[in-house]
Formats: sequence, C-alpha cells, structure tokens
Amino acid sequence: MSFRIDPRLPLTGEVRRILAEEIGKALQHLDVARTRPEQGLHKCRKRLKSARALLRLVRSGDETFCATENQCYRNVAALLAGPREATALIETIDRLAAAFARESADGGLDAVRDRLIARQHDLHEGAGLKAAIGAAAAACEDGMKRIETLTLPDQPEQAADVLAEGARATLRRARRALDKAGSHGEADDFHDLRKAAKTHGMHLSLLGRLWPTPIKARRKAVDALGERLGELHDVFVMRALLEADDEPLGPSDDTKLLGKLLKRSEKSLKKACLAEAAELFDDSPKRSTKRLARKARDDLAGSAEDAGALAATG
Repeated sequence: MSFRIDPRLPLTGEVRRILAEEIGKALQHLDVARTRPEQGLHKCRKRLKSARALLRLVRSGDETFCATENQCYRNVAALLAGPREATALIETIDRLAAAFARESADGGLDAVRDRLIARQHDLHEGAGLKAAIGAAAAACEDGMKRIETLTLPDQPEQAADVLAEGARATLRRARRALDKAGSHGEADDFHDLRKAAKTHGMHLSLLGRLWPTPIKARRKAVDALGERLGELHDVFVMRALLEADDEPLGPSDDTKLLGKLLKRSEKSLKKACLAEAAELFDDSPKRSTKRLARKARDDLAGSAEDAGALAATG
C-alpha cells in the first residue's frame, strides 16, 4: 500500500486506509521510542504530520471528523515535542560546526554541545517521557477505532471538489506565510511557512497523477525547502535558549561563538528560504487548484466508468 489516493477507488475507503496505515506506523515508532527515543520519536512525529496533512486535504468532506482528529494528533505530537527537540538541537550544533569549520575548529561549540547532550539524556531517561509515550499510544489507539466513522463524498465530482479545496487551503496558507515572512521576518512567520510547505509536499504525494502538472521536480523542491525551513526553525529555537535569562546553554564565555554563528546562519537561511518559496508559491492558489479540480473530475470519472464497465462484463 502507499501514501497515495487511488482514483480508481472510493475516496472514503482510500482515506480510511491511508489514515490507518499512518497511525499504525506511528504506534510502531512509539514502541521503538520506549528504548530508542532519538529514533522513534522523530519517525512517529513524521507519521502524525502525514496523517494531519491527509485530514487537511479532505477536511471539507467531513468537517467534524477531520477537525477533531487533527486536534487529537496535534496534541499527541505536542506530548513528544520536547524530547525530539533536544535531539534536533544537537544536530543543529553539528550543522553549524560543519558549515563554519574554520571558526569552530578550536572547539568553541563543544561546551554548548555537552550541555545539550546532558539535557537530551535527562529528557530521554526521565519518567516524563515514558508517561508521554504511554499517553500518545493510548490516543493513537483510540484514533484507530474512530477511523471507520469517517464518511466522505465518493461521487467523482464531489470527491474532486473536496481534494481541490484542501489543496487550495494549504496553498493559500503558504502564500500568506510567505508574504508575512518577507515583510516581517519573524520566527512564527517562517514556522507557518514551513508547516504549509510540508503539508503541500504531502498533498503532492497523496494526489499523485491527479495534480495537473508533473510533480517530481516540484516535490523535490518542496522537500528541499521544508528541510531548509526546518534548519531555520532550529536556529530560532537555539537563539531563544541562548537569550533566556537562566542561561540554559551556559555562560556567555561558552556561548559567544554560538551566538555569532547563529546570526550568520539565520541570515543566509532566511534569504534562501524566501527565494525558494517565492518560486514555488508564486502561482495563484485558485488557478492551480482549478486545474486540479478539472483534472481530478476527469480522472475520477474515468476510473468510475472503467470500474462500472468491468463490473458489467464480469
């Protein structure tokens, strides 16, 4: 099975199938996280993001179900955010050390990295993580039981409209976030842009050949933008910790180099993200998804006709 809606099959069944697969895999990764949190937590959160992207895509077809389940999995992801972030910050230090090898050659980032490793250990070994994993697993198991209550329009024209509306909403969100990031440049603006880009990338996978233009190159560009925006998000988080009054990353003598490198990294990442996002989201969301709706209607209707002819001959 795959993370792609098969236009030959009823939309309700396809969305139920994909949602069950993603939450089922999230549960498997939670089991891994009990002994290897640095691996399991990240993979679990990725599956939850995929599930939420699917729910956003079909939300107009069943508003109550999709809104409720989206909030459920958002809460689950939040339970696991702190321990996962602890690992991401160590990865950020390592990226800075690689990108600014000459500046960090004398070990100017080592003291901060050691504190982040200790912080990660405390979060991963504490009872709080075990409780969070247990609560997350229970919520996902309950969610699995609710999947069969989802009901979406299965007629080709209505199904196409649902898919187009979901894709359009995400593209609009990306355009708004891009405009705000370009004019204000705040961390929250880039975070919104990142979430919209990630969701759009997942929508491309879900829609497959229903998207009106070839998606391989676009998906590659969206994924690259999402990764770069993720690095920028980690820089913002690190800077917030650096500026905290209780100095969680250490005294100023230990963090002086880190502060300089974070500023340089933030500046270059912002510039690159804005340029890449402008190319991806320059087209009108309405125009893009109008073509999507038209192509989806044709493809879904064609699939329905083929299925009917097959049934008649069978």
